[in-house]
Amino acid sequence: MGHFQVLQPETTYTGSPISCLQKGLPKATRSLCPECTQIIDARIFEEAGKVVMEKRCPQHGEFRDIVYSDAKLYLKMEEWTFGDNRGLENPAVANATRCPDDCGLCNLHTSHTGLANLDLTNRCNLTCPVCFANANAAGYLYEPDFETVRKMLQALRDQRPVAGRIVQFSGGEPTIYPRFLDVLRLAREMGFSHSQVATNGIKFTSLEFAEQCKEAGLHTLYLQFDGVCDDVYRRTRGESLWEKKLQCIENVKKAGLKIVFVPTIVKGLNDHQIGDILRLALEYIECTSGISFQPVAFTGRIARHELEAKRFTLSDFAHAVQQQTGIADPYQDWFPLSCVTPFSKLISALRGDETTTLSCHPHCSLGTYLFVDQNRRAVPVTQFVDVGPMLQEMDMLARKAGKRHIQFFTKLEAWNNLRKFFHPEKAPEGLTFSMFLQTLQGMTDKRYGRGDSEKKGFTYRTLMLAGMHFMDSYNYDLERVKRCVIHYAAPNGRIYPFCAYNSGPVYRERIEKEFSIPFEEQSEMRRLRVQAKKNCAVCEPELVG
Repeated sequence: MGHFQVLQPETTYTGSPISCLQKGLPKATRSLCPECTQIIDARIFEEAGKVVMEKRCPQHGEFRDIVYSDAKLYLKMEEWTFGDNRGLENPAVANATRCPDDCGLCNLHTSHTGLANLDLTNRCNLTCPVCFANANAAGYLYEPDFETVRKMLQALRDQRPVAGRIVQFSGGEPTIYPRFLDVLRLAREMGFSHSQVATNGIKFTSLEFAEQCKEAGLHTLYLQFDGVCDDVYRRTRGESLWEKKLQCIENVKKAGLKIVFVPTIVKGLNDHQIGDILRLALEYIECTSGISFQPVAFTGRIARHELEAKRFTLSDFAHAVQQQTGIADPYQDWFPLSCVTPFSKLISALRGDETTTLSCHPHCSLGTYLFVDQNRRAVPVTQFVDVGPMLQEMDMLARKAGKRHIQFFTKLEAWNNLRKFFHPEKAPEGLTFSMFLQTLQGMTDKRYGRGDSEKKGFTYRTLMLAGMHFMDSYNYDLERVKRCVIHYAAPNGRIYPFCAYNSGPVYRERIEKEFSIPFEEQSEMRRLRVQAKKNCAVCEPELVG
């Protein structure tokens, strides 16, 4: 994008210093030892066109991992940065001194919640070899009661200056939670603008269940979707699921819900089906709003040669899309999802209040927005919009609008200044500039959604094509953790970054053990409840409560 002066805050809202994002190679960072999880120094550098992390633990020796298989693309992502955010005004942990020792969120964290996960249960109706939640192998039941769920949701809504707005119910398999529909209704009542569920889709093979979820307030399924044949599912999920996935999609379409496909990509197992998954999403574009490819994260001990052979990075993903579909050029059409920060800043400035800003690290994600015409032809936004210059202009306009209080004037100024970056002759058929702006707004804050707004012609059909590389202990980078925007709400009132909850210090294990009961105890409680119901069935009517 060329040289651009970024407005970088010096401190979080609570006064903790913010270190500027390091760009270029080589660079130093802080990581964890995969064996003992102690914080250690790490070096990131280029070698043979790849980006490598190397670190040494005094007790367990040296570790080495490939962070990006394409150094050119790695450096390209760093061009799309627009400064950090300032975290929370009211962090649960106000005096943390070292990340990630005291998460919750803390005063050192620079981002607010973009999407909040809330685990409803660790029970599941599958036993997946690649599941980071390790649901059925834990040996205990984690299933917060309804009032605890309410408190967890309230903790998200209480965040300042931006209250949590988008919640994803997860697990385990959240749809088997006893009061799942009530939880959806509760989230709507509490002011969440968007509710989604991370699911394997089995319950949605029932059209009635899909319709009940729609009525209760569900917007989107974050659907486990590893491939387009049973051979893949037998290896990643332990059983044949392909027909169930198709039935789920059909029912979601009939019920008026949306789907984001979520493939866990394992090198040599299903990376050859990336193009097929994208083509299927375009086939079902009426109900599919995105694909979030997630390269598998490694847990436990793994030999260096095996790690190098199995590691699949975001640059591998971008090149695979081009090779298998021809749709997007890795160096022209991809950008980190944090690049939407200027648009969020501009919306905030024009409205006069804070809105959700995805100020994550540029190496956490990689994506492109595809605009899809009536013939299901997908066009990356970069092919008809000068995205880099437009974002720079948005960033400058946001600064101007923030200093003024003449809202109407700045809206007109924004409209006129941004139009020059839109090239209608290159745009998909039927896409106007005003429709383009409203579609962008729907992507950032869900005010303009794909449902009724799309039917009325306010927005255009899009497909978010993204890769999200969640970290494991081998590629762990504390600079990424501090900027994380995907969080977990926990029963202790705290909120954790995704890669501190599921990897690194793995706060998930601590939380679940603290708020769980052994399976044996749970089974006994269930037996007593069943016995109580039998007893009530033979009671005198006036004695039945």
